[in-house]
Amino acid sequence: MVYYRRNYQKGGCYFFTVTLRNRQSSLLTQHIDLLRLAMRNVQQKNFYAIKAIVILPDHILAI
Repeated sequence: MVYYRRNYQKGGCYFFTVTLRNRQSSLLTQHIDLLRLAMRNVQQKNFYAIKAIVILPDHILAI
């Protein structure tokens, strides 16, 4: 397990990457509607704003 440094700051801006374990998979783009629904549900429960997002077949990049 990788231990990341976390800087919790009110009003902070974060860049993150989520990568699928199987880099040959295209799961994220095959099920883009489910991904949008899941992100929308989480955003309603926990306030955050997505400034920019890139969804590729095997990973997501977001600010």
